[in-house]
Amino acid sequence: MMEMGERFIFLEKSPGPKDAMQDLMNKVESCKKCPLFKSRKNCVFGEGNPRAEIMFVGEAPGREEDAKGRPFVGAAGQLLTRMIEAIGLSRSDVYIANVLKCRPPGNRDPLPEEVDACKEFLFKQIELIKPKVICGLGSHATRTLLETSESISKMRGKVHTCRSRMFVPTYHPAALLRNAGWKRAAWEDLKLVRRLSKDLSDAR
Repeated sequence: MMEMGERFIFLEKSPGPKDAMQDLMNKVESCKKCPLFKSRKNCVFGEGNPRAEIMFVGEAPGREEDAKGRPFVGAAGQLLTRMIEAIGLSRSDVYIANVLKCRPPGNRDPLPEEVDACKEFLFKQIELIKPKVICGLGSHATRTLLETSESISKMRGKVHTCRSRMFVPTYHPAALLRNAGWKRAAWEDLKLVRRLSKDLSDAR
């Protein structure tokens, strides 16, 4: 398993974005723009291929993510890993991040002021990685990136535009663990993400 100090292992093969991404991570780890830095154990910056064609974005780190400094490593993260593998990829092929880089106490929903303080870091990650397709995991990530108040059930199943990139919303893996009936819809969303990525690659 990848340890905290290895979060940027993939950057070693990509000299282009390495310095900029490292600089961004340093800014995130020293950020004090909201009170969450006081209660976190670790900043959860994100991990994966810095040149990924597909980027997954969730809402915030949970308890296990906070403890390990890595995104999506708990039960929901294990499900996300299986979902990624089901479309023929691995976690090292994609990039995974959250809107918030610090865990909200008790895993509560992110507060608007916390999102406002942190979202520019996510926007910069998107700018550096330049994914072809972004998959929003859950309502908080989708509402932040699309600047909408619509529910995830109304947004999913369609292709949207986010920061000049294709955006596909789907249910958060944690929600799928609570409601197995949504898994079929999420699977269709993931297949759409993969198809869009392939189509864009083939068009080059």
